[in-house]
Amino acid sequence: MRRILLFIATNLAVMVLLTIVVKLFGIDTYTYSKTGINFKGILVLSAVIGFGGSFISLAMSKWVAKWQTGARVIDNPANPTESWLLSTVRRQAEGAGIGMPEVAIYDAPEMNAFATGATRNNALVAVSTGLLQQMSRDEIEAVLAHEVSHVANGDMVTMTLLQGVLNTFVIFLARVIGTVVDRAISGNREGGGGGLAYFAVVIVLQLVLGMLASIIVMAFSRWREFRADAGSARLSGKEKMIAALGRLAQGHGENNLPKAIQAFGITGGNMRKLFSSHPPIEERIAALRAGQ
Repeated sequence: MRRILLFIATNLAVMVLLTIVVKLFGIDTYTYSKTGINFKGILVLSAVIGFGGSFISLAMSKWVAKWQTGARVIDNPANPTESWLLSTVRRQAEGAGIGMPEVAIYDAPEMNAFATGATRNNALVAVSTGLLQQMSRDEIEAVLAHEVSHVANGDMVTMTLLQGVLNTFVIFLARVIGTVVDRAISGNREGGGGGLAYFAVVIVLQLVLGMLASIIVMAFSRWREFRADAGSARLSGKEKMIAALGRLAQGHGENNLPKAIQAFGITGGNMRKLFSSHPPIEERIAALRAGQ
């Protein structure tokens, strides 16, 4: 589960940082009210911080992914495998109607791959050394097509918009609840907002509510995995994708990708149900066989 957890973690960190900056510079003072909660002001500020955090996370996604994994971008192929990777991704990108992504390799024993990037024409596709060592070329081709399909489907942009909406509601609720708590602690039933209790409650609630909101993000992630599998079937062939998933199921062990980007991988983590970024592999194979 590589790619989405990185996005979520970066998004939460950026939101907290923006909240601190807003507080330090007194930008949020207009949201306080002596006669009642200024819902309109809080909503506007929440949308600015929420979508700002989400789009900053998107803009940083390629850099963060490279940094987290130590991925090495293939600029000049050093061997036949690297040449084959570049030519395969180039052919698939042309077939999917997107610009040529950067192609990278990162050192990890598990079979995994991920794609990320701010736009369909400015993306990164990376594969692990474990995947290159343990899969056949047909299976690797299917995995690459799966990641190229994520890029072609615009999944990262859609994820950003969804996260921005969720961020807005998270920040809005955190500030409304923070105001109520601050009033209760200070004994001021009409004022409230801006105190230390308010600021502490807002930060904690943003983290807690942000994690709960990630349930919705994970549900979207599971749905888009089926779409990317179908895209891989179109680009590389259904049987190749089924074989790749079967191989992943056989060698599915610990996912050593950083938690921040695990949901961007071809395989998920050990979490299940609500917080799982990927459907079970057997369900994905069944969907491909059914032609979904």
